[in-house]
Amino acid sequence: MMILYFSTKPKPVYLLDFACYQPPNTLRVSPSNFIEHVERSGCFNQESKDFQEKVLRRSGIGNETFLPISVHEVCPTPSIKASKAEIEQVLFPIVKQLLSKQRKNLRINPRDIDMLVTNCSLFCPTPSISSMVISKFGFRSDIKCFSLSGMGCSAGILAISLAKDLLKVHNNSIALVLSMEAVSPNGYQGQVKSMLLSNVLFRMGGAAILLSNRKIDKPIAKYKLQHLVRTHTGSDDNAYKSVFQHSDDDGKQGVSISRSLIHVAAKALTINVSWLGPLVLPYSEQFRYGLSAVLRQVWQSSFSSSSSGRQLTIYVPNFKMAFEHFCIHAGGRGVIDALEDSLKLNKEDVEASRMTLYRFGNTSSSSVWYELSYLEAKGRVKKGDRVWQIAFGSGFKCNSAVWKCISNLDSSEANTWSDIINMYPVEVPEM
Repeated sequence: MMILYFSTKPKPVYLLDFACYQPPNTLRVSPSNFIEHVERSGCFNQESKDFQEKVLRRSGIGNETFLPISVHEVCPTPSIKASKAEIEQVLFPIVKQLLSKQRKNLRINPRDIDMLVTNCSLFCPTPSISSMVISKFGFRSDIKCFSLSGMGCSAGILAISLAKDLLKVHNNSIALVLSMEAVSPNGYQGQVKSMLLSNVLFRMGGAAILLSNRKIDKPIAKYKLQHLVRTHTGSDDNAYKSVFQHSDDDGKQGVSISRSLIHVAAKALTINVSWLGPLVLPYSEQFRYGLSAVLRQVWQSSFSSSSSGRQLTIYVPNFKMAFEHFCIHAGGRGVIDALEDSLKLNKEDVEASRMTLYRFGNTSSSSVWYELSYLEAKGRVKKGDRVWQIAFGSGFKCNSAVWKCISNLDSSEANTWSDIINMYPVEVPEM
């Protein structure tokens, strides 16, 4: 029995380290710069200009976000060359940075990498993004590589899920996960408001994450992956089309963001936490939630014909009994507000998400890593703490990853926040 237990026990997945891309100041675009760019482009009518300015003022995005060089052009023309240049500018430096880190003697040779998973939702070149990285760094010819596309903002955790599954079946291996979104080819130049939203919200960014299942790496690892839960609600047509790439009536391509997005995200989150909750919550919280659900069902059955329309609310579990830190995808102010309210979190619980949105904008699949980087730079993550990363994406998907800190982290270690962390948090104006 002991042999059977140890032979079937899941292999641990350790997060050795990660790095987030810090664009140069020359690519910075303040709200006033963005609005001026929209005005001068000649691509938009006055109503579209006013709409983008209004959304930006309410978005929670600050003065230090970044856009690739091609988007700084007046009415830029998307091209494969510009998109590949953005991929190289984002991914190559963070891979180099991650593989050369000296923390606890962590220094990985490119030929030590056994698996490579990249994700970029809206740009899928040939050769693939993973091939671009392999060519640059000289990875081994037997490396197992995958390039994920079309997975939306939740693709970062989905890529971690794929790497985890690979590490389950390949012993003594190291996996490199690269998450980003290419902004260069995806600017919308039409007048449809639902498609203009992505122009305002999305910004340049990316993250590199190094995973291992080798026992010898446990002493140098930062985190251990405890749970990963994926939810897909695409069978619902409303959810499927809530974030949708298509062409408008004039043939101009873009990504539309539906008014129902918050409702769709809330439904996906409810399903996701119904699976995650039993894995992480204490029995007392599970019992209170289950009891409230049963009582609500009984109430509805008994008083369904009542004219009052009164309903019992289901008890919202206290997830702060399961997690010390929350990294909510910085998709927009509305998404963060909705989760803060629905999960009954406080201001500090969502601080990392709000500050990431403010400083970097929506960097898509990499945003949860900027948030974890923020928490580390603040010195808040302690050994034994649990971190919940929550990501949403087109399809519609809600993915959760739970990490446990297994090391004493050094808050003075350089990361993308460390040079200005003492300036944060800042007060984001309410509009």
